[in-house]
Amino acid sequence: MGKKSQQNFEQPKDPRVAATSNIWGLTVAIMAISIPLTGITRSPLIPLAALGGAAVGTVAVWRSDNKKYQYSLPQQQQIELLEERIANLEIIASGNSESDLLMKIKRLEANNHNDSKNNNQ
Repeated sequence: MGKKSQQNFEQPKDPRVAATSNIWGLTVAIMAISIPLTGITRSPLIPLAALGGAAVGTVAVWRSDNKKYQYSLPQQQQIELLEERIANLEIIASGNSESDLLMKIKRLEANNHNDSKNNNQ
């Protein structure tokens, strides 16, 4: 049950959803304040303006440039690309250490060869 409640509070992936949520959350707060005021002022102008502003804001958010909010690759493809890059780096890293080891072995062989010449003399 704890996991389910945590999932409800996670941030949405699409920022337009978060913006819409904020717009309408503030609109509800404005409506809660302004509806009692309509009885005093006898004018429904404030609640209607709040609803109109929220509607226009929501349309503006959702009609904005959709390319900004689209992800270039699905998450699974991104993971596969990262795994491939890591594998390539491992190959490169292991290749360098092997060449270093080969150079060290050649130096040791050269040193052993020189030592054996010195011992024979």
